[in-house]
Amino acid sequence: MSKVLIHSIVFSPDGVSTAYLYNDIALKLKSCGYEVSVLTTTPHYNAIKEEIEKQPLKKKCLGLYSVSNYNGIPVKHVPQKKFKSSFLRILGFVFWHTMSFFLGLFEKDVDIILSPSPPLTIGFINIMLGKLKGAKVIYNVQEIYPDLLIEEKKSTSTLVISLLKKLERFVYNHSDAVTTIDEVFYKTIENRFKDKSKLHIIPNFVDTSIYKPVALDGNKPDKSIFPNTQALKLMYAGNIGYAQDWDPLIKLAIHLREENIEFFIIGEGVMKSFLEEQISKNQLKKVHLVSYQPRELMPYLIAYSDLQFIFMSPQVDGLGFPSKVYTIMACAKPLLVCSGTDTPIVHFLKDKNCAFLIEEKDVDKKNEKMTKILQSIRKEELLAMGNNGLANIHQYYSKEVVTDMYVKLIDSLLEMRK
Repeated sequence: MSKVLIHSIVFSPDGVSTAYLYNDIALKLKSCGYEVSVLTTTPHYNAIKEEIEKQPLKKKCLGLYSVSNYNGIPVKHVPQKKFKSSFLRILGFVFWHTMSFFLGLFEKDVDIILSPSPPLTIGFINIMLGKLKGAKVIYNVQEIYPDLLIEEKKSTSTLVISLLKKLERFVYNHSDAVTTIDEVFYKTIENRFKDKSKLHIIPNFVDTSIYKPVALDGNKPDKSIFPNTQALKLMYAGNIGYAQDWDPLIKLAIHLREENIEFFIIGEGVMKSFLEEQISKNQLKKVHLVSYQPRELMPYLIAYSDLQFIFMSPQVDGLGFPSKVYTIMACAKPLLVCSGTDTPIVHFLKDKNCAFLIEEKDVDKKNEKMTKILQSIRKEELLAMGNNGLANIHQYYSKEVVTDMYVKLIDSLLEMRK
């Protein structure tokens, strides 16, 4: 029996999209006869009490790491926290990498090591482990680094940028296979490879047994937060951070304050305080900020909305792809998307007839176009667009379809070892 080690910064019981993605990949590999083990962190991105109770962590070696069991798959967790201090974050990051490397060394009979980005450095650790253990390494590019860091202006040092670019090329060219989630991503990084045959497109996916069209019932969602009204309801659920462009939303809400339109923003993040200030300053009573909701409620929250919106920051919209797109489509809801021309999200949605795509750069032009859409939209049109998205998910982006692609890639790499 061949063994796959999944090495990821997030995994169950952490409640974020990459964790859910790799939970499903792990279960698929296990069902196909692979022995699977996981090396990850303690829940720190979105720690959900109920999920931790289902998958309790037991400390080992005086708390240097913990262990848990995910549906028969052994998981090792290195302690991590969301520190506010940059020094503590760096220290925690170094500790995680160091412990992961040594824990990985003690994994027996590993044939394949699979990990997603970010961080870029995880690819380097896996290459070292792969060399020492004779394992094939697959690096999955979920976001393009260091480009994303540079565009976000979190790293302006020429020396740091140069080192990160060299590390990126080292990881790409010393991994046995690299997967990326989109054709735009593929074209962005393909010239960074000496051997382009290593690069594969495997999209992300959605679990259609969880995310699907549902009928609202008396208790879901909570009517005290999400009341029954005749208003057109726009919703965003996810991280409230720098990767999203919040200025167009505020301008749109101000412009449409007299219309029967409500905006719901669900989540947490560094930009939440900015939104709170803008909502208060502009007296935007129809813009509602709601804390993170349990994963199992998401289909009901999406069903409550008429239109899901995603406004991508122009600085990074060419370097990331929000996985919530799949979730929304699987729940048969249309999207309102602001992003640049031929960015990954626009490239993905442009021929699917399930989204309004706002590609203008000027905020006022964006506002004008979105206003016309929202003032003229008919519920029948929204229903048809939602159904178009659902059909596309079932054909190309379901959990079953995409996890099979990972299995085939792993099979092919193992064949090369024979």
